[in-house]
Amino acid sequence: MIAARHLVSLVAALVLLALYLSAYTVDQTQQVIVTQFGRPVGEPITDPGLHFKLPFVQQVNRFDKRYLAWDGPMVEMSTKDKTYIQVDTFARWRITDAMRYYLRLRDERSAQSRLEDILGSETRTAIARHELIEVVRSDKERQPLRDEGLAAQLPEVGLRPIRVGRQQIEKDVFESAAPKLAEFGIELLDVRFKRLNYNPEVLERIHQRMISERLQIAQRFRSEGEGEAARIAGNKERDINEIASTAYKRVQEIVGEADAKATEIYAKAYTQRPEAAEFYRFLKSMETYRRIIDRDATIVLSTRSDLFSLLKRIETERKP
Repeated sequence: MIAARHLVSLVAALVLLALYLSAYTVDQTQQVIVTQFGRPVGEPITDPGLHFKLPFVQQVNRFDKRYLAWDGPMVEMSTKDKTYIQVDTFARWRITDAMRYYLRLRDERSAQSRLEDILGSETRTAIARHELIEVVRSDKERQPLRDEGLAAQLPEVGLRPIRVGRQQIEKDVFESAAPKLAEFGIELLDVRFKRLNYNPEVLERIHQRMISERLQIAQRFRSEGEGEAARIAGNKERDINEIASTAYKRVQEIVGEADAKATEIYAKAYTQRPEAAEFYRFLKSMETYRRIIDRDATIVLSTRSDLFSLLKRIETERKP
């Protein structure tokens, strides 16, 4: 009786163990392929829920149904104009044919390696077909902002138009790589260039060339500014001289008019009587003496000089 009970318990335990090992669940984010001795059995299971398999001989292989990321390494490559740049690429992909994916790649690590091979190769090919400006500029329809004042002064400053643009190059990479990845049961969803950079060995030379170009533009602006400043200064000096000349002319005219008016007044005043004319001559002589004679002056005069006659007259009137 006791032996029978132990036998029933053992059988029950084996049944439970078999059920436990044969049952498995599929998450809604997963798809499953059941293999027996390494070979797939049946179609991929994509419905979430509880499923069963043969215990011990069959194995469950799970694959993600969600969007997966591939982030490639920074790779150096050459453009059409022989400029070496470093390109960092990333992509989005998913498993659409789990059976083909399992037979060709087995796991995600192999898939990432194959993505790197295919996308890296297509990226190198696309970059090599275009010049650097085509890779850097996003879209040929996009118009860059321009300073109209700067463009008027320096028409050569600015970005030249492009024929393709980075978006089209990314699209070309996508269209070339997608069919190749479809052979592995992978659907390529998107490809983007995450970052572009110059080769570190030439980056310093690029910076120096950019600095030199900007210095040339700055020097051109300075030269034009200095020329404009010289023109303004010249116009200022010319205007100042013209104004001063006009003012001096007007002053002389006023002085001449005043002298003429004063002379006319003097003439009218000193010609009314003989004594007035004599007095006028006396005043003018005194003004002349005051201007030409000081304490240290030595004067030699002719006896027929008007100045000498006046001095002689004064001397004669002083004698008794």
